[in-house]
Amino acid sequence: MLSCFTGKIYGINGPIIYLAGNHGFKMGEMVLVGNMKLVGEVIGLTKDKTTIQVYEETTGLRPGDEVIGTGSAVSVTLAPGIIGNIFDGIERPLKEVAKHFGAFISRGISVDSLDTQKLWDVHITVKPGDMLYGGSIIAEVPETTSIMHKSMVPPNVCGVVTDVAEDGKYTINDTIVTIKDKDGNIKELTLTQRWPIRVPRPVDKRFSSDRPLITGQRIIDTLFPIAKGGTAAIPGGFGTGKTMTQHQFAKWSDADIIVYIGCGERGNEMTEVLEDFSKLVDPKTGNPLLDRTTLIANTSNMPVAAREASIYTGITLAEYYRDMGYHVAIMADSTSRWAEALRELSGRLEEMPAEEGFPAYLASKLSAFYERAGFMQNLNHTEGSVTIIGAVSPQGGDFSEPVTQNTKRFVRCFWALDKSLAYARHFPAIQWLTSYSEYLSDLAPWYITNVGEDFVECRNQILSLLTEESHLNEIVKLIGSDVLPDDQKLILEIARVIRLGFVQQNAYHPSDTYVPMEKQLKMMQVILYLYSRAKQLVDMNMPMSLLREEDIFEKIISIKYDVANDELDKFEDYKELIDTFYNRIMAKNA
Repeated sequence: MLSCFTGKIYGINGPIIYLAGNHGFKMGEMVLVGNMKLVGEVIGLTKDKTTIQVYEETTGLRPGDEVIGTGSAVSVTLAPGIIGNIFDGIERPLKEVAKHFGAFISRGISVDSLDTQKLWDVHITVKPGDMLYGGSIIAEVPETTSIMHKSMVPPNVCGVVTDVAEDGKYTINDTIVTIKDKDGNIKELTLTQRWPIRVPRPVDKRFSSDRPLITGQRIIDTLFPIAKGGTAAIPGGFGTGKTMTQHQFAKWSDADIIVYIGCGERGNEMTEVLEDFSKLVDPKTGNPLLDRTTLIANTSNMPVAAREASIYTGITLAEYYRDMGYHVAIMADSTSRWAEALRELSGRLEEMPAEEGFPAYLASKLSAFYERAGFMQNLNHTEGSVTIIGAVSPQGGDFSEPVTQNTKRFVRCFWALDKSLAYARHFPAIQWLTSYSEYLSDLAPWYITNVGEDFVECRNQILSLLTEESHLNEIVKLIGSDVLPDDQKLILEIARVIRLGFVQQNAYHPSDTYVPMEKQLKMMQVILYLYSRAKQLVDMNMPMSLLREEDIFEKIISIKYDVANDELDKFEDYKELIDTFYNRIMAKNA
């Protein structure tokens, strides 16, 4: 719906346009620019000038072209049809755009975000006389084979139900419930809501981070876990595996819904993501993975202003499904491209630059984005969460640049990808010496109760051995490994077992691509049992050269392939194998 306010373009600077004077527009209002009705947003107001950023290419605009206000903020449509869909940064459905306008998005395209003609099977969950508040669930719609869409009363609406439709097939714009508010006004509720992308959706309560997001990736679940409703950054240079790590998250994490935001990525990489996701099968349900995924594709050749908006579009869609009681994980790939869009827009606005040309408000923008994560009690008293995993692409792999450093301030989990590990074909290429998770102490009670009492202790021992290996390698580089005492040689050998047999994981192996928590614990227990038995031998002056003659270390490394996820009883056989190794060494030196 258009407002009565209009203005004329006075100046143009790339995606930024200026209007002379005050034309009655509001801050953050969506406007339509020029004859092609390009979508824009008011980002600056003074009595003498109105500043607008345009989400589409501004080539061809000229001073004097008309700008029309819409009276509302930049918003997204929330209704059945989001899951399984692919949108651009301002929620235009790319499949529909391609169907009507071809493979390339033309400017000024006006397409409904969601299909307004499709009939959905609707089950009404309220009856006349019920008192409804913001967030109350009024209908359930099987959106996909994996997701039941729960249509809700908009957060700012309440009233008594006066009329309901019968269960049946309806479009997203058909009235299904009618309510009367306290002033006697009649409001018709449909399956659709509109919500401004820059405003967080309201919640009732925020919970502490006491439940992990299980991913099946050992280095994450065991060494650097993330909580449901938590925040994490995956920084890494080109080719270190950011996208592949996020793919594993999307496929295996125990989130109910995945929102993947390709923000400013290369077109061929986004094509690969779209093709891969359409072929993947959800291992939990056997249904296509897209049945619980929505994709936002904003490639590097699209206008930078739309790139800046895509992050907010994605987080708003995630919050909507969180309000239904789902656990949602957002993959933002990458926040560096988003920050570069902020830098370009800031330059066009002639703002004072801060470090490396980024705007001074980079930190506040990042914090506002990550702060929208959390494990919440919703207005309808269901519980849901939004977990944000942001990829960072520092130029040249330099983690001291502003985006990485500011991101570290606002996330509690940092998975630093290392190019030397990636080039050595060690994946996931998460460097255990520079990564960290602040969630471990919060999650420890859950691990102790649900996995094993010694889980945290085993994890700490594993990480301690890897850290000790790093210190010893510094000595080895200077004087070689031959001069080390046997107890230190043993640490190097066990650390190799940990690196190859536990930390390294094969995404294409059926037993290794996903590992349940019970198996992760048993793998640690076997490795540490081998260390304790071997250390007893070394303490009795058995040389490491003698221990290496046995193939026990290689057998423990191969556990990840040889023991399937449903064969956990086999771990007892490996402990007997270690005891046999111990007895054989003792017999040799009797």
